[in-house]
Amino acid sequence: MANNITMGQKQDECTEDAIVIEGISKRFGKIQALDNLSLKVEEGIVFALLGPNGSGKTTLIRVLTTLLIPDSGTAHVGGFDIRKNAQSIRPIIGLAGQYPAVDEDLTGRENLEMIGRLYHLGTLKSRSRAAELLKTFELVEAADRRVKTYSGGMRRRLDLAATIVAAPSILFLDEPTTGLDPRSRFGLWDVISKLTNDCHTVFLTTQYLEEADRLANKIAIMESGKIIRTGTPKELKECCGGETRVKLRLVDPEKTAMAVELLRELGGDQIRSVAETGEISLPADGGTSLLSNVVRRLDADGIQIDELGLKQPTLDDVFLAITGHAAENPPDVKETNR
Repeated sequence: MANNITMGQKQDECTEDAIVIEGISKRFGKIQALDNLSLKVEEGIVFALLGPNGSGKTTLIRVLTTLLIPDSGTAHVGGFDIRKNAQSIRPIIGLAGQYPAVDEDLTGRENLEMIGRLYHLGTLKSRSRAAELLKTFELVEAADRRVKTYSGGMRRRLDLAATIVAAPSILFLDEPTTGLDPRSRFGLWDVISKLTNDCHTVFLTTQYLEEADRLANKIAIMESGKIIRTGTPKELKECCGGETRVKLRLVDPEKTAMAVELLRELGGDQIRSVAETGEISLPADGGTSLLSNVVRRLDADGIQIDELGLKQPTLDDVFLAITGHAAENPPDVKETNR
């Protein structure tokens, strides 16, 4: 997708915290949606809040966008207090919820121009901004079609375009790609990754581990209304994702036990194997140089390798280590044209 989004000063000049959350709690009846939650989000980054359904992600988004008042605690968004300065926060933020909020009876161009006028940009500026965003989000060919004829991916792109018509400095995206097919999701990732070029802060909630890994400069893992770990993707993998391992699969699974013994000196008691499939893994303390050593040892005894490589820690490993259970990515919904 084209990158025509410009928002101000450069990212390497971003020095402030865009969002500061202090002891936020929110209860709905017997459900503690947010539990004394504190968090800081730096300016000019993509921040991903990762957690399963029911963890409190959407509730936190609603609090930060002044749609919901917390029971206790407070937060500052763009330097403004969510309790005292809600009217000052709303003009500087954009919000894309879990479902597109565009008028299906209008065209894509009409939707964007209408939002521009609602933000008092004026007729000419609204038209110019709409044309710019239609190009950015690759909707030029469909610009004058009614939105009811758009595919799911096109609607999500239009919805995201609508949230930045007024060039907000902080953008909240609540699971923006849920329900999209992989091609549409990858397209949105491309646009989202470019939004921080000029101190534009993106606060993203997601259930997709791959999405958080691909987009985020920093990640917080949330469960049961609490933040249980924060860090960059690299930091989380290093602290909680386990070690990098050599993984191989033999051509003849019956030689698995023999291969394990030949590799014992390299992997010690940390060698793992599955005799039925001929799969073996061992710590990659020597990095890529260990791969050639593994090949030489097995080749000397006539043991053939079908697959060989390094397995890096993933966010799946991190999530499992921190929460004690695997993440459940939402099922993909195939994009359909209407």
